[in-house]
Amino acid sequence: MKTAEEKNERPEFKGKNLEDAIAHAEHVLKLPRTQLNYEIVTEKTKLFGIKGREIVIRAWPKEAPEESAVTRFLNALLPVFPLEIGFQVRQKPDHLYVVFNGNDKQLLLWKDGALLLALQHVLNKISDQKVQVDCEFFRKRKENKLKDLANEVGRAVKNSGREEVLDLMNPYERRIIHMTINQLPGLASESLGDGFLKKVKIFVVDRNYRPSNRS
Repeated sequence: MKTAEEKNERPEFKGKNLEDAIAHAEHVLKLPRTQLNYEIVTEKTKLFGIKGREIVIRAWPKEAPEESAVTRFLNALLPVFPLEIGFQVRQKPDHLYVVFNGNDKQLLLWKDGALLLALQHVLNKISDQKVQVDCEFFRKRKENKLKDLANEVGRAVKNSGREEVLDLMNPYERRIIHMTINQLPGLASESLGDGFLKKVKIFVVDRNYRPSNRS
């Protein structure tokens, strides 16, 4: 519960209704309502020759959200990192989305995003939320490339009836392959091996399926 002293530090704003009072607070405090807390002080009918209403609220800025473990880690890492890199963290409904930028951002994408995905792996180890990273729309391009691969190999497996095993992939890459194959009737996929990098096997699961004669 707030003390009288704390309440007195919060300015009051009047309006003919709640919307009007909040708009007044936005104007004076120079903040949008999404960044304001408020409480209603009083609401009454007044007479100035005509009947009207007046509402009084106290409004004050919301406290900044606590800095995430991801932000703290990157703020400590990047000043000593050998690349000139910046970042932005966006809170999504079910994960943190980290976008990297800066003069050396292209080096994060070298060797098919190896360094970028390594950073994602580390950030997921330290965060209590799932973390996805991106740079120069890498994720979208990568997802499209992996979906095309999965569809191409899936068609080949359907035509031949023989399983195919893809090269070693990280968890993010395997997830895209599994999701795409799962949408193809009669096919399934599974990861093979132990550790961070695993291969993915794609195979026919429909026992009534007969491969076509097409090469």
